[in-house]
Amino acid sequence: MILALSIRDFVLIDRLDLEPSGGFTALTGETGAGKSIILDALSLTLGAAADRAMVRAGAEQASVAAEFAVPPGHPVWDVLSEHGFEASPDETLTLKRVVRASGPARAFINDQPVSAALLGEAGETLVE
Repeated sequence: MILALSIRDFVLIDRLDLEPSGGFTALTGETGAGKSIILDALSLTLGAAADRAMVRAGAEQASVAAEFAVPPGHPVWDVLSEHGFEASPDETLTLKRVVRASGPARAFINDQPVSAALLGEAGETLVE
């Protein structure tokens, strides 16, 4: 379950912190309100391709972090273990992407640098 989504300088969003409550959460709003941008930001943390155009005009970088509560036995723990990544099911799992206006994008899991491929592989197990 996603616990929090933090977005900074992503497309048109300056700063946004979402903490969905338990159960069903719906994003609603008028056309052009930014619903798709929020979903694009979440997709970025799950391994979608990064593009410099995602950085808000005038900013040096965009960052998006998604925090998940993941139960023991979930497939993501196997993926991380296979890649030698040490994490505990007792902790939350935070996937983060930083996209720079100039320079390569970076990926992190629990603040540890990882490849975009590993981030994507882990992300695939977290959402349906």
